Amino acid sequence: MSEEQGHTSGVPDSLATRAVIGFGDRGEDGWSQLRGFQYPQLWRNVHWRTGIFAVAASFLLLANAASGYMLLMAGWLGLLALAIGHVARLDRQLADTDRRAMAPSELTSHTAATAVIAVVCCLPLVLAAYDGDSRAFLLSYLVVATTATALTLVAAAPPAATIVFSVVKAVFAVACGLVLGEYVAAVAAIAIATAIGIGSVEISRSYLRARLSESAIAEKSEVVSLLLREFEENQADWLWQVDTNRRVRKASPRFAYALGRSPEDAEGKSFLELIAGDAWESGQFPPSLHDLAERLKRRESFSNLIVKVTINRENRWWELSGTPMLDDQGNHVGFRGVGSDVTEQRESSEKIAYLARYDTLTGLPNRLMLNEALGEAMRYAKQWRTRCAFLMIDLDRFKSINDSLGHMVGDQLLAQVSRRLKELSGENALIGRLGGDEFAIVIRDASEQGLVERTARRVIDRLSQPYEIDHHTLYVGASVGSAMAPKDGKTVEELMRNADLALYRSKDEGGGSHCNYEPSLHASAEERRQLEFALRRALERQELSLNYQPVVDANSEQVVSFEALVRWNSTDHGFVSPAKFIPLAEDTRLIVPIGEWVLEQACREAVQWPTNVKVNVNVSAEQLVEPDFAKMVVRALAVTGLEPARLELEVTESIFLREADVARGALEQCMALGCSIALDDFGTGYSSLGYLRKLRFNTIKVDRSFVQGASGNDPESLAIIRAVVAMAQSLDLTTTAEGVETEEQAAMIRAMGCNKIQGYYFGRPMAAADARAIFARAKRLAS
Repeated sequence: MSEEQGHTSGVPDSLATRAVIGFGDRGEDGWSQLRGFQYPQLWRNVHWRTGIFAVAASFLLLANAASGYMLLMAGWLGLLALAIGHVARLDRQLADTDRRAMAPSELTSHTAATAVIAVVCCLPLVLAAYDGDSRAFLLSYLVVATTATALTLVAAAPPAATIVFSVVKAVFAVACGLVLGEYVAAVAAIAIATAIGIGSVEISRSYLRARLSESAIAEKSEVVSLLLREFEENQADWLWQVDTNRRVRKASPRFAYALGRSPEDAEGKSFLELIAGDAWESGQFPPSLHDLAERLKRRESFSNLIVKVTINRENRWWELSGTPMLDDQGNHVGFRGVGSDVTEQRESSEKIAYLARYDTLTGLPNRLMLNEALGEAMRYAKQWRTRCAFLMIDLDRFKSINDSLGHMVGDQLLAQVSRRLKELSGENALIGRLGGDEFAIVIRDASEQGLVERTARRVIDRLSQPYEIDHHTLYVGASVGSAMAPKDGKTVEELMRNADLALYRSKDEGGGSHCNYEPSLHASAEERRQLEFALRRALERQELSLNYQPVVDANSEQVVSFEALVRWNSTDHGFVSPAKFIPLAEDTRLIVPIGEWVLEQACREAVQWPTNVKVNVNVSAEQLVEPDFAKMVVRALAVTGLEPARLELEVTESIFLREADVARGALEQCMALGCSIALDDFGTGYSSLGYLRKLRFNTIKVDRSFVQGASGNDPESLAIIRAVVAMAQSLDLTTTAEGVETEEQAAMIRAMGCNKIQGYYFGRPMAAADARAIFARAKRLAS
């Protein structure tokens, strides 16, 4: 049997009699624990002891019935009841000593109360001796002795009470026996008391050993459960144990494997030496290893302690938890705990820290790191009275490539752009990605004349060179806006905002250029802000109106529908071009309420047209991702009374670039109502054919750029129009050609097979009254 198994029970080989009784040194370790095992049993058995005393009292009354002292015996019975009640109250007070420490004074009080009961029980012996009644004496003694024996059986756990009762009983029996000349009874009383005392001690000793064994087993089971639970919860790999000299003990194969040794080789070796590597010789421990050594030295429990270790000259990271071990006497005998190798997790944490400051797609510093670098550059410039610069870069035409060729091509393009930008970086410049197709450069020292301009020009020239991606030759340009500190901004936020304003001006000028920040740029930004403010009140002020452009049948040239086009005549800004306020409305999501107003007004106007004429309403992607778009269409139709079949919603391919499933679901609900759907600007995107598979459109509108190209005999434009018409016919779709401005173009489109034509040749956008006038004229001519 191993040393650990030999002490599994945690119970001493013997329990001293004084310790069993409780009369030993009451300050020694374990005294309260032993009493906690013994005295709660008294309350649990109180009904048995009360019953024994009740039976004993009955027999004592019978034994002394002939004495003639019945009044005195009645008083004795009351006194016995009081004594029994007092002891029962003390028993109840001691019922929780298995959960708290029992005070020595409580033991003394309980023992004294038991002695009082014993004295009261022996009073009938005294009465018999006083009367000289040997028969009553012997009967009374028999009852008292039987009572003591019964108490030994039901209340042996705390032997002090039984011993005291037996001793008091023996004293009274001997004294009364000598008075009456009953010498045999006196000797028997001594013998019986001795036997009861020895028996109660041994019974209690056996009981205590059993309870101590149960407690030790429960404690060790709890420790094992705790270790296993911690082992499982922390996904630890092994258990470890060291002695008081911090030498490895009982090394498991998994622990030895973590140490890079065999279990036999690890056994008895210094734990710290095994995991310190070369630091053991130099004494230059890593801080985490020094912390572990201090905790072992101070005998402190620890949990999830991350320690850097060196195993076979390789640095690893361990996570350790440990608890001091104590023997049965409470002496420290070492440590044991659980551990796991968390090197991979640690490296992952370092990777997470890296990803927090670097862009995953390009590997360039991200916005956070750029902010930090710019802040440091501004502090440097202030300290040394120099200048630093911040350049914002935006790719020209990137959105159209990303929309047409897809995000995968777009991501590859961004990766190539980042590689080109890295070629331009140096010790004085940090290049990073802000997000999307925006990049930035922080120039730490921009004091050199013309440095910012040269850097911006190099960026534009390098990024404007062609890119080869997936057999596509792609061209994008770059626009650059710059601001310098401290002249253009005193804080990081202010400098970045001003560089953004400069970039906005650069893109406004057509892109492919560099613009320095100027205070006047704030005026442009302010103008846009004011325009947005005015647009927010345009509906309330009734500044918006609708114009209608006719769409005619290609063969009969009869009007078959009107496209509703919104116009804005602002009280503050005058007439504002749709090319200016529509993008602003989409950026600010004002397009949602504006679009709802346009839809209802267009339906209301269409009700006044002939029933064979439809109204076409443009719908933005921002509107389609609204959860109640379909309900809004139903509401507009219900309020105006327009038949759903007379409403055609026009969308562009951009609806599939953002929450495509939501947009498709909204359009399918509208089609279920009976509305028709037209795909506008068809052919300008690479993926247009793919969109036709995603949604069953009713009409395809050929973009005006192909119409203009075909009129100039551009073979590609002609081929595209013919292919679109053929495809539409095979799919049972109608086609509308946009941008027809001359009779020749109309004839060409008609010859190619387009169903409908729209353009200035048949009518410019007009007011609602003018649109109604067309039908009035046609009606007069028909009559």
